[in-house]
Amino acid sequence: MVLRFLPFLLMVFLLFSQLAPAGSVGALGSGNAGAGLTAPGTLSSAAGTSSSNNASLPTLVGARLWPAHDYTRLTLEARAPIRWNLFVIDSPDRLVLDLEGIEPNVVLDNIASRVRGDDPWVRSIRVGRFKPGTMRIVLDLKSPVKPLATLLEPAGDYGYRLVLDIYPAEGSDPILALLASKQSESKQSESKQADSKQADPKQADPKQADSKQADSKQADSKQADSKQAEVKSSEGLSPESSPFFVAESKLITVAVDAGHGGEDPGAHGEGGTLEKEVTLAIAKRVKVRIDAEPGMRAVLVRDGDYFIPLMGRTSKAHQLKADMFVSIHADAFMNRDARGSSVFILSERGATSVAARWLANKENQADLIGGVNIHARNPYLAETLFDLSQTATIQDSQRLARFVLKELSGLNRLHKGEVEQAGFAVLKSPDIPSILVEMAFITNPDEEKRLADERYQDELATTLVRGLKKFVIAHPPPGKARLSSSERNKTQ
Repeated sequence: MVLRFLPFLLMVFLLFSQLAPAGSVGALGSGNAGAGLTAPGTLSSAAGTSSSNNASLPTLVGARLWPAHDYTRLTLEARAPIRWNLFVIDSPDRLVLDLEGIEPNVVLDNIASRVRGDDPWVRSIRVGRFKPGTMRIVLDLKSPVKPLATLLEPAGDYGYRLVLDIYPAEGSDPILALLASKQSESKQSESKQADSKQADPKQADPKQADSKQADSKQADSKQADSKQAEVKSSEGLSPESSPFFVAESKLITVAVDAGHGGEDPGAHGEGGTLEKEVTLAIAKRVKVRIDAEPGMRAVLVRDGDYFIPLMGRTSKAHQLKADMFVSIHADAFMNRDARGSSVFILSERGATSVAARWLANKENQADLIGGVNIHARNPYLAETLFDLSQTATIQDSQRLARFVLKELSGLNRLHKGEVEQAGFAVLKSPDIPSILVEMAFITNPDEEKRLADERYQDELATTLVRGLKKFVIAHPPPGKARLSSSERNKTQ
């Protein structure tokens, strides 16, 4: 009986031995048991198993940290969506971000080195493997915070981005803090002067006091004469036409907005010059020159390399009670031969040219590129735009733009010889005259070189401030430094 089935059993054995070579069943079993992994947090070099598993897990392609007055932003970029878990630990204050299914690489290793000593919220960062398949990022904090994380879809040159915004727990208003700081410095200065007079016995002598007072007045007179001479020589105006010194509450405030920043680099030239760097350099120069003018002061909307939403820029101008808003850009165009300066104001109906429409559409993508967190509950994104049917502000913006454009024509070739209009989101301030100035086109090789030159940046800043001053002289804001009608007529 057994002999009858022996040939059949032999055939089955031979067939099975050809389909399953020796050793394959053992390798599969050790893989299911976790071959390639040793103690938690380490990887062995088991052939085949770990490399095949790692190949299916994504890695980060970029990690950037942007500290700012308002908040600090950590951006992690990958080619595929990132899965994460975020929680806060106190005593001491820490923020823990677990990245699931992310493999370690040099990008993760270098995150810790990106923390700056002047970061308002983050003290240090530590990175390590929490468990197999999960990387943990621990942010040691300087104070309690309110974190907010969101995953952004690919936009511009970026892939998927996990954006972690770290806001102060109690909230802060950088503009009000700035104004409070100035008032505090002023009071401290007055207090020191009073203490100095009491401590100096010479001050008790009225003759010496009168002598010093006379010397002080003479010095102030010389400074004023020098200032008037400088204004006269540089502006071509009579000294009487310059705004005069007024109280702090009467100062004409200019909100100077450096376009782009942080995650949003703006345009870039063939030589690698970034628009966000050029605009900030020029904006800082503009502030120095405005602050040197009697009756005027400037506040930078962005004073470092960080991102501010478009609505946040106009919101800051409103917090400042700004009398003017000037957004500085050095944009690109489809045609690399495009060149020259332009000045834009808001249009409610449509763009005045194809170029204006193209530029406006490109600038309005800044929030998409920079990464606006639509769930963020902060004053910038919660602020509601007012009704823009008021035409008075647009008319004032038109007057301001004409003064600036006329001054730029003496320094640069104009891209177009008249003020242009388009639907720029950053200009949507219903009660603040607002202009957007394209200093030059960074995509033009010649203009890129000039924009990167510090001397040329100085010239642009001086020219822009000259236009702003002439507008103030001709149309002083209500309740602020103003001239008599006879003095205004001298400048028109």
